[in-house]
Amino acid sequence: MENQELNTEDKGTNEADVKPEMTSEEAQTLKAVPEEDWKSKYYYLAADFENQRKRFQKDKEDTAKYGSEKMIRELLDVVDNLERTIEMLKFDQDPKVKNIVFGVDMVKKQFSDVLLKNGLSEVKTEGVFDPNFHEAMGQVEAEGKTSGQIVSVQQKGYILNGRLTRAAKVTVAK
Repeated sequence: MENQELNTEDKGTNEADVKPEMTSEEAQTLKAVPEEDWKSKYYYLAADFENQRKRFQKDKEDTAKYGSEKMIRELLDVVDNLERTIEMLKFDQDPKVKNIVFGVDMVKKQFSDVLLKNGLSEVKTEGVFDPNFHEAMGQVEAEGKTSGQIVSVQQKGYILNGRLTRAAKVTVAK
């Protein structure tokens, strides 16, 4: 083998160009392998290839569905700030401020519509607390509410294409 390496260096060829010859013993071994073993190996490789193809396809679909999740999560803070602005100014009686609130509300709705078109939806916050979709920020005594029911929402939660992006922050009845 060392001689072959030396020879290939002298000739300027690669090791990949040098093909070792098969001995008659190796040829006999290959002929002795039953056909069943070759078939089982072929089926195993074919199944493995098919599984990898499916895995690649699923990864590709997940990237298309959830690739924008990080950016959308950050943009949700912008939507929250627009909602806070509207809430703080909506009762002001000054006509100029009312026009500003109207304009900010239009921008927020347009922004929300774009997010909705891209697979974002709000987490339902009526009814009973669900730890899969809600984050309890506290418990309070509430008349007319049973234990575990949502009393108020501090921050909306969102789902992107069926996957929870941000849990809703809620207050729950004792």
